[in-house]
Amino acid sequence: MSERIVQLHSELTYLVETPTTILLQVAAMKTSWQFIKDELLTVNPSTPVDYLQTGPLGNRACRLSLQPGSTTIHYSATATLAPKQPVNSSLNELDYTKLPADVLPYLNPSRYCESDKLGKFAADTFGHMNRGFDRVSKIADWVFNSLSYTPGSTGPSTTACDVLLQRTGVCRDYAHLAIALCRSLGIPARYVSGYAVNLEPPDFHGFFEAFLGGDWILFDATKLAPVSGFVRIGAGRDAADVAFATLIGQATLTGITVQAIDPEQTHDDPNNEAISTA
Repeated sequence: MSERIVQLHSELTYLVETPTTILLQVAAMKTSWQFIKDELLTVNPSTPVDYLQTGPLGNRACRLSLQPGSTTIHYSATATLAPKQPVNSSLNELDYTKLPADVLPYLNPSRYCESDKLGKFAADTFGHMNRGFDRVSKIADWVFNSLSYTPGSTGPSTTACDVLLQRTGVCRDYAHLAIALCRSLGIPARYVSGYAVNLEPPDFHGFFEAFLGGDWILFDATKLAPVSGFVRIGAGRDAADVAFATLIGQATLTGITVQAIDPEQTHDDPNNEAISTA
């Protein structure tokens, strides 16, 4: 896969009612496979920005203290994507004894991914399948085919088990259910937030990664955007670790614009291609 250039833009407008601290995670991550330049973050009215790295995965955050009134935050950058492309057939599931120590936490249940409750269902549905990339792909396919993508159908407390029962959700719910099913089968999996080329309607997007053959491999259970055009913001146990905004105080989001544009649009985007950007 050749390098891909993606232009990123996001703009958030808040009506702030009381002095409020906001932790933003909208800045693209810098990795060995994702290079960021021409980065700019502005706040109107002008506000000091405290730049942070949160957690062990290199997630980048901005902390701002907002005063009552309307505040608009704009972020822009250019990302060059050159993802690692392992061979699908080499992406096997590793035995527990061979997993790196830093991968083990992504086998555990988390706030939105109750893998401990889905063991029998996962084993009955996917236990007979060939282990590795093919099985995780089939889990993503099953989630896609079993859920209805319905904006507004879920909220901040909706978990993977809720989604499995109601069979509807949005991108984060699709990712949470796929993650929980993978973990139930002993496959480390984690949530990844980011920008996505050709996503309709444009918004921040939730993918997931499974640890296969020694690499974190990207999947999109919604199939709304190609993984080759995904620009990662951050990764974590689930969406709670990479929320694009966490507020301490009282403020209402009154406007949001998100764009990820490939100005050339010359890339083929096969859905079954294994890539890693971690």
